[in-house]
Amino acid sequence: MNKMGKPVKPRANLLLLLAGLLFVVVNTAQTRGQSVPVQTKAKPAEIAARLETMLPPLMKEAQIPGLSIALVRDGKLVWQHGYGVKNAQTQEPVTDTTVFEAASLSKPVFAYAVLKLVDAGKFDLDTPLNKYLPGNYDVADDARIGQITARHVLSHRTGFPNWRNGALKIFFTPGQRYSYSGEGFVYLAKVIEHVTGQSFNDFMKATVFTPLGMTNSSYIWQNSYDTQKTFRHDASGKVTGQNRQGSANAAASLHTTAQDFGLFVAAILQGRGLKPATRQLMLTSQGNVLAGGANSLFRPNAQPVPDVSWGLGWGLQTTKDGVSFWHWGDNGNCKAYVVAFEKQKLGVVFFANSARGLSIAREIVAATVGGEQPALTWLNYESYNSPPRRLLKNILAQGAEAALNEYRQQRKEQPANAIPEDQMNSLGYELLNVHQRVKDAIAVFQQNVADFPQSSNVYDSLGEAYAISGDKAQAIKNYERAVALDPNNTGSAEALKKLRATP
Repeated sequence: MNKMGKPVKPRANLLLLLAGLLFVVVNTAQTRGQSVPVQTKAKPAEIAARLETMLPPLMKEAQIPGLSIALVRDGKLVWQHGYGVKNAQTQEPVTDTTVFEAASLSKPVFAYAVLKLVDAGKFDLDTPLNKYLPGNYDVADDARIGQITARHVLSHRTGFPNWRNGALKIFFTPGQRYSYSGEGFVYLAKVIEHVTGQSFNDFMKATVFTPLGMTNSSYIWQNSYDTQKTFRHDASGKVTGQNRQGSANAAASLHTTAQDFGLFVAAILQGRGLKPATRQLMLTSQGNVLAGGANSLFRPNAQPVPDVSWGLGWGLQTTKDGVSFWHWGDNGNCKAYVVAFEKQKLGVVFFANSARGLSIAREIVAATVGGEQPALTWLNYESYNSPPRRLLKNILAQGAEAALNEYRQQRKEQPANAIPEDQMNSLGYELLNVHQRVKDAIAVFQQNVADFPQSSNVYDSLGEAYAISGDKAQAIKNYERAVALDPNNTGSAEALKKLRATP
């Protein structure tokens, strides 16, 4: 295996120059919302040099302490490298063997294992799961539990929520439409444990990790992770621990390295471990996702997204370059992304130890594999360089009053940079909850009130900020306005009731 993640030596000056020029082209295209061609001709050494040039300043700008990337070319893992630090306090560097959280990248690995059982004749995709695991699982008084199959789970068509809030419910007829669900994977994992007689992690180790050489991967905490695993960082850059999860979760608890996951992506591209027809089924659309985001339980009439769908465990996107499979991971203060082109046998996976990890996903994908990425458009994670991000950095640097004055002037000159209501509101809450800048948060919410005076929600947020600041009179005034604009705003009404009852 060729590990070309070491610092580029002086004799590679020409390569660095080329990398710098490519970075300018890639970054300019991304800024303009354009895609770059699939990087079939760029050699791994060129991509390594390109990343060496672009990533350190990009990570600094995006406030991402640590990152690890693996590149697959011609169906083989050809390169991996770590950047930055595991822990912003200790400054311990990320290495090629640093373990990250895969988050929802856990799901396609589990899907692959399930399909290996199918190939072995030990499991069927279309047999109702409660035929394998008798009873109603955790769902009470809903006969539709008897309709849910592994195919529904792996394509997110169970009718389950992503995660339950109280009792687990089925919100629509299984198979009817798409809505992303981690709960479905948890259910299927219990079924597989029953079928195989193995604990979940033992099953995954025997079925996937050992055959593919994924030596640093586990769905449960390993003692070696004490020193090997990175730490999480919140949106402000604060260290928030290692998330030492003790029990396996098929949907979210995989810990792994970029190298290990790169080996998994290479196995999918090679067709290793699955019968050809089964592998093809994994990468065949079971139905399109819906506009507006992954969780669509309460948007039954949302329109299908034409170029983005779901196979069995993988998201799929179809562009002029053919079909590519992809997935994202979001465990809060850590993020992950993977995409691979089927025809070109080309892919990339990266892990980040930051809540902001996906804010540079487009830049990383463009620099390593290129191609159109409708999935990233559908996911709609905020770019590190979006107008709200720029405003936030300016507020943190010089305070809200000066920063908002500059923002108002800039949007006069460039109306396209005006920040929408929901994004400005989110910025206010980030100042309030993450940075504890209450005065600045109030100023941002006031700006939102000025921009959207008929929105009940903006007055509710301003009222909340005033209440936190201790200004009861202003809190009451703004909550009253929120209720006047929307009598059904029960949150504001309840807050108002509590404030009036407080001496």
